Amino acid sequence: MKFSKRALLKLKSKNKKIKPDKYKKLKRESLRGLRKGTLDKPRLSVYRSNKNIYAQIIDDTASKTLLSCSTLDQEIRSKSLNGRTCTVSNLMGEKLALLSIKKNIKKVIFDRGPYLYHGRIKALADGARIGGLQF
Repeated sequence: MKFSKRALLKLKSKNKKIKPDKYKKLKRESLRGLRKGTLDKPRLSVYRSNKNIYAQIIDDTASKTLLSCSTLDQEIRSKSLNGRTCTVSNLMGEKLALLSIKKNIKKVIFDRGPYLYHGRIKALADGARIGGLQF
């Protein structure tokens, strides 16, 4: 199901029985329809939990993950005490950019998912830009 933003807001306001996880899934699917990754310009998908943040570079035409990185990696974990800060997300973005440039990926489409472009998501994107990725 693909809904526009207006339709999603109407669904949420009219039907109080819609659960937050269902609303989140509908919102993610509507955003995902707009952003498709190709081999030339893959999609940088971000998932954020309460403790960690994960990022993948995905080729949607072949349905393959080209790269992945998270705050659970030993290299990033050794540089920080806590995996929940913006500085750690920034480091992770730089590492992801370094790995992608080694695989000859310079341009990506940023897919923030259902999350706002704020805080750790924004720090990851800024770190990836500093590392050399172009959105």
